[in-house]
Formats: sequence, C-alpha cells, structure tokens
Amino acid sequence: MHKKSPRVRGFDELGIDEAHLLALDRAGFAEPTEIQRQLIPPVLAGRDVLGQARTGTGKTAAFGLPILQMTRLEGRLQSLVLVPTRELAVQVAAELRRLAAVEQIHIVPIYGGQKIAHQTKLLGRKPHVVVGTPGRVIDMLDRGRISLADIRFVVLDEVDRMLDIGFRDDIRNILSRIETPHQTILVSATMNDEIKRLAARYTTDPLEINVSRDELTVDEVNQAYVTADPWDKYHALRLLLEQEQPTLAIIFCNTKHAARRLARRLHGDGFNAREIHGDLVQQKRERVMERFRKHQVHLLVATDLAARGIDVHGISHIINYDLPPDPHVYVHRIGRTARMGSFGRALSLVCRDQGDLLTAIEQLINKEIPQEQIAGFVPRPPPRDEDFGPARSAPPPPEPAAVAVAPAAAPKKLGAKFKTRRGRRR
Repeated sequence: MHKKSPRVRGFDELGIDEAHLLALDRAGFAEPTEIQRQLIPPVLAGRDVLGQARTGTGKTAAFGLPILQMTRLEGRLQSLVLVPTRELAVQVAAELRRLAAVEQIHIVPIYGGQKIAHQTKLLGRKPHVVVGTPGRVIDMLDRGRISLADIRFVVLDEVDRMLDIGFRDDIRNILSRIETPHQTILVSATMNDEIKRLAARYTTDPLEINVSRDELTVDEVNQAYVTADPWDKYHALRLLLEQEQPTLAIIFCNTKHAARRLARRLHGDGFNAREIHGDLVQQKRERVMERFRKHQVHLLVATDLAARGIDVHGISHIINYDLPPDPHVYVHRIGRTARMGSFGRALSLVCRDQGDLLTAIEQLINKEIPQEQIAGFVPRPPPRDEDFGPARSAPPPPEPAAVAVAPAAAPKKLGAKFKTRRGRRR
C-alpha cells in the first residue's frame, strides 16, 4: 500500500489516489491550482468539461491526472490529446510521464517534422496515451497506425491556438471518427463562440469552468515599455540585457528573418542566445528547446508560431523586440512568464509610430503600461544609409541641369549572335 506524502496537500480531497499523490510529490507539486481544483473532480466523475484558465496555471495536470488514474494497463489506446504545435506535443507527453504513477503507462507524442518510420515504431508498442498535432494524427489514422476503437478520453489542449492556426477541419475530422462512448475535455486560455460551437457539437452536457475571471494578464507580471527607434532597438536591447540580467528569457520577433538575424547578432556579441522559428528542422528545434528547458540556453529568440505552447518553468523575462500587430498575441507572449504563482517581467521596445498599437494593448488588458528609461541609452539620429520608409523605394530623379547637358545616348551595339545572317562569318 502506498504511503500518502505529507508535502502534497489538497489533491486527495479531489479524488486523486495515493499512487498519484506520490507521483505528484516526486514531481514537486505542493497543492492544487484553481483549475485543478475545479476540473479534476468532474472528469473523475465522467463529465465532459469545457475549461478556461490562463496560461501557466497547471492545465496539463488538471486533465492529465484523472485520465492517467483511470487508464487501464491491459487496454489499448485510451486517451488522445490534441495540441497545436510540435513543441507542445513533446512537452505535454513529458509532463504526463512525470505525473504517471506507474511506468507501464505508455505515452507517445506524434507530430510533423519527425520521421514517419520512427513514430510508427513507437505506435507499434501499443501506447495507452497519444499526444499529437492534428495533421500527424490524421496521417497515422489514414495509415492504420492508430485505432480509436477503445478511446475513452479526448482532450483538446489550447483549443484557441489550434483554431488560430487553422486546424478546425482537422479537429472535426478526428472527432467525427470516434464512435465509442467517451469523455471530451476542452481546455483553453480564451473562449469564443467558435469554441463553444465546437463543444456543443462534440460534447454531451459539458460542465463549463472558468477560472480566468476574464483577466487577460496576471498581476505577477511587471510590465513596462521602452521607446526605441528601429535603428536603436538592438542597442537598447543590449543595454536592457546587461542591466536586467535575465536568468531565462524569450525575446519575440515578428518574422523568421528577424529572429534569425537577432539571434546571430546576440550570439556574436557574446550572449547565450539561440533562435527558434519555423525554418529550423525539427531535430534542431527540439535540441534548442531541450537546452532552454535545462537553462543551458538563457536567451531564446522566437517567433510566435514556433513559441506557441512553450511551457518552461523559470522564465524570468519576456522581451518584445518587435511589438506584435495583434494585442491578443501580446497577452499570450507575456503569459509565458510569472507561471504557477511566480513573478516575471515583460518589457517591450516600442517605436515612435506605434503609439496606437500600444494603446490598443492597454485597452485590451485594461491596464496602463508604464514607460521606463534605460540607463545610458541615448537615442541617435537615423543613419543616412538606412532606408526606413517608402520614400527611398525608387531612385531619386537626376538634377535638371544634368538632364539638359547630357549628351544623347549612343546606340547600343548588339552581340554577334544578334547580327543578321548575312553579316555573320560562315
């Protein structure tokens, strides 16, 4: 018989058995978060659930603990967890393994960018839980490598992100193939009408849980912005990094090219920085993320698509090198710090012409973001050889005097192959 850990409080009252209490103790859990308190009991009771909670509040454990506890070791695939990105598939699978009370529960992540043969081999070992991106799950279903005949639980993690990326048809495709009675759990940081329509179609009398209280940001995030012109942003960033000394930071850029260029420039200047974006091969992305999780890389320069689903504990700073054009993206970015009750800092470099965008962000979060000054930072005039506007898109016209005195252009001479046949050497 397992002995209950005195360091884990409150989970036993939710219905978690003693074997998983010990697993929680080993994983470093102390007490449940609000989403865990409200979501675990109805899932254990067999209800479908539509849960809303902010990023970083422990949603993976909230749905993972009950499905792991109810997994039958003698059964085949029983739980399917759909996630928006490759990184999140790896991350959720790792977290579920950490929470599993017994090693015999086989958990497999599948996602695009990894060899089909390798994932087929993993699926051949009869996993109990599959965590996957919708596209790769459909691929494996079509190949006959996954059977949904014994599915008991379907989890849609970060539903809002999956719909943003464009997985709505894939999600419907997968859910429509499940014919056995099962529980469906949808968890999301935000909730909209499309998610509710999805829940209405594929769930039965779902219990709606909202622990976000409509707050889009967390009080634990210390937010500020610094005014910097485009040609001064890198200089401002260097001074920020030297003064803030982040233990672990994500620096966001709006494009892959900008992320690549910034990471290489930081690395060349001696900062422990690496890039992550869609152009990196999957193996390299996984290697970079693994080093970042182990704090072997301190600065991760990322695009939004590549960073979706990144859940790394201990991120002290989020830096918006490029302010996102969508205020909601700003909310998702800063939500990656101050997780699980810890504190974090979010800093944004804002150009002079981005005042309206900054105001839109403040209106969305219902909070004024204070401006800060960087010690030693002195704005500089734009360099003459840089083009920061459309006025330089065409070459300037010649001076009028030069046009007046310019000699008539001599007729162009054609090469030999353009001479008439009569004039060519035979």
